Formats: sequence, C-alpha cells, structure tokens
Amino acid sequence: MSLLVVGLSHRSAPVSVLERASLATDTQAKLLQDTLAAEPAAEGAVLATCNRIELYADVDKFHAGVAELSTLLAQHSGVGLEELTPYLYVHYEDRAVHHLFSVACGLDSMVVGEGQILGQIKDALALGQDLHTAGRLLNDLFQQALRVGKRAHSETGIDRAGQSLVTFGLEQLADGADVNAWAAGKRALVIGAGSMSSLAAATLARSGVCEIVIANRTAARAERLVQILTEPGGTGVAARAVEMVAVGDELTRADIVVSCTGATGLVLTAEAVETATAGRAAPLALLDLAMPRDIDAAAHRIPGVRLVDIESLAEASADAPMAADVDQVRSIVSDEVAAFGAAQRAAHITPTVVALRTMAADVVAGEVARLEGRLPGLDDKQRAEITQTVRRVVDKLLHAPTVRVKQLASEPGGAGYADALRTLFDLDPETVASVSRADLNDADVKNRGRV
Repeated sequence: MSLLVVGLSHRSAPVSVLERASLATDTQAKLLQDTLAAEPAAEGAVLATCNRIELYADVDKFHAGVAELSTLLAQHSGVGLEELTPYLYVHYEDRAVHHLFSVACGLDSMVVGEGQILGQIKDALALGQDLHTAGRLLNDLFQQALRVGKRAHSETGIDRAGQSLVTFGLEQLADGADVNAWAAGKRALVIGAGSMSSLAAATLARSGVCEIVIANRTAARAERLVQILTEPGGTGVAARAVEMVAVGDELTRADIVVSCTGATGLVLTAEAVETATAGRAAPLALLDLAMPRDIDAAAHRIPGVRLVDIESLAEASADAPMAADVDQVRSIVSDEVAAFGAAQRAAHITPTVVALRTMAADVVAGEVARLEGRLPGLDDKQRAEITQTVRRVVDKLLHAPTVRVKQLASEPGGAGYADALRTLFDLDPETVASVSRADLNDADVKNRGRV
C-alpha cells in the first residue's frame, strides 16, 4: 500500500472554486466512509480548511487511486469533475509526506508561518480516528506532522515570517496604520464563536477595542466566548453576546466586523450593510474569514465600507517572509520526511522479523520436547539449561541477519527485503499478517490516546 493525496488549495484554485468546494463536517465524514468503500483505498483522512481541501489515502494502485479520489472529491464537493480536475494536485509517497509536513509548518499557508493549521490537522486526525478510517499509516503520518509543525514553530522564527489570517486581515483593514492605534476605542462585532472567531475576538481585545459583541446561532457558545474575554485575568474588554437576529442592529453601531461562520449562504448581504451604514459618518471595516464567504462581495462598493476577504488576503500575502527562517523550516521538513520514510520502511519488515522469531521459538520448543522424549531422566535444572542453550544458539544465529535486514529495509528501495526474508525462511503469510493486525490494533489504541 502507498500514500496518496489529492487536493486543491489557494495555490491551485481560485477562491470562487474553493468556496463552492468547501466541505461541512458531516460531508467530510461521508467522504471518508466512501473513500474506504472504494476498492483502491485502505485508509482515509480529509484535511479541510478555509483555503484547502485534501483527501489522504493509503492505496494499492496509483492511477486507480487518483481517479477514485478525484471522483469522490467532486461528488462530495458538488463541483463537477471536469471543472474540478484542472485545479487538483496529486502527491504520492515521499512527496505526499513532504507536502503534509510543509502544510503543518505553515509553509503552504496563505500567510506563511500561521500556526492555526496545526489545530486543523489535529481535527482531521481525530475525525479519521473516530470513524476508524485512519489506520496505522495515516495515524503515524498525521501524528508526525503535528510534531514537525510544533518543532518548526519552537526551533525557528517562522512565526515572525507571517501572521495569522486574523492579524493579517486586520493589518489590511488598517491600510498601513498601526493596528493597535487604528483599533483603539472602536466597537467590534464578531459573527461566529468557533476557533477562528475566538481568535479574532482575542486579537481585537488585545488591539484595544472598547467593546466586542459576539453573535452566534448557538447562544451558549457566544456566552462562553464572552465569559473567556471578560473573566478575571483575561483581556478586560467589555463584551456581550447577542442572537443572530440582532446582527442588523449591532451592525449600525459597529466600527469593525469580523465574520467566520460555517453558514452555507451569506450572513451579511450588501443590502444589509448598505442599510446599516446609511447616514453614518464613520467608516465600516469588514473582515470576512469564512469559506464559503459570509459577507457579500458587493459590499466593497458601498461608500464608507472597506471589505477584506479571503480572496483579497490571497492577493495581498505575497510579501516575502524571512528567508532564513523559511529555509530552516524547509531543512527540518526534509530531515523529517527522510526519517519518516525510514521508520515506515523499517516498520514494514518488523512483522516478518517477529514471525521469523516466532517460528524459531516453535522449532526450539519442538526440539526440546523431542529431546525430553529421548532422555526421560533429565531433571528440571538440566532441562532448563538445555532449553536455554538451544535458545541462545538460535538467538545468536538470528541476531545479525535480523538487525541487518531492518537496517537495509529502512533505506530507499528496502521494501523487498521483507519478501526475501519470507521466501528464504518459508514463513506463513498469514502469520505475518496476524502480527501486522496486532501491531495495528495496538498502534490505534496508543494513537487515539495521544490526540
């Protein structure tokens, strides 16, 4: 089996296509279930963010896998396959590992170095584990991606190379002015109470706004976010929660609006924005971080309104980040890809080695039993000494070849050594497979506890 990823992102597709292809959580679950039902795939995981949709799978046929995963993405995204295909990219084996590790480090983000992607990778792994679509390969891959991303952020200055989408978006709204000076004393309306909206609220609070209003369809989540913002030791900003029906009224009082919901349609129409700004002298700054968009793109034509959305952020994020930090992260990614490949190749031969040692132990047990039949006068001490001696001889004979075969298997092209070992020692394929299944079950239990 081999790792394959098929996807599209802000680098390969226009925002209009990404917007239409966005996947709700229940759609992601159905996509994963259908991926495992597809003949070429044995495992599946989907990474869906505001600017990327990627389907990872462990496949046994490359071309059939690409065709099947592409078709599944088209079916579940609602974008026709012919329209979607020109924007899809494909990564295979080490290139797929390199891609995910780069994504985890923020190298492939719209704003280089942003760290929010780590939480999204963690969510993707958790969904695959909950649905039992992520097996040993994808568990190992995504767990390692999380470690690589954390390493990049802790060992380099990649965090300084770019900012989160929230910070970057506010900088665009400030249009060159210091964000804190621009935001000081303003009233902010945050629509949504998810992770991105929470980040926006916290960023606005630190920027010095005088009030934050949280609007969300689920009142409890909005109240919880308000509690976090206003609790002792928190930001100290004035904050309150309102229902979504109150957004129109709050829009008339707000100076800054940040919207990031999971709605499939517009949350703010151009008409609603125009009505709210009628007769006001102060400008209105709108930041739309949702995909698909929450705010009507036509709102930017309304006098006194400045709108920044995912599309405009993509156009404005071409600033060159710190080259030295990026190069350092790329070096980390390359090293980790090599290490991951070596570990996977070594793990591939482990069941065969275990099966070989199990067979050797059975041979020793059989020969000792036969010896006892020929020498019935052996006492317990003599029997134990003979058994231990035979085991030591077998262990010494097997030690060098099994250690060496693991070393060889960890090198590129070393996958064939497991087949050679099975052939040379006439190992039962079912015994090897049973060891693999046992290892997989153990790994699944351990990995689920780590997420």
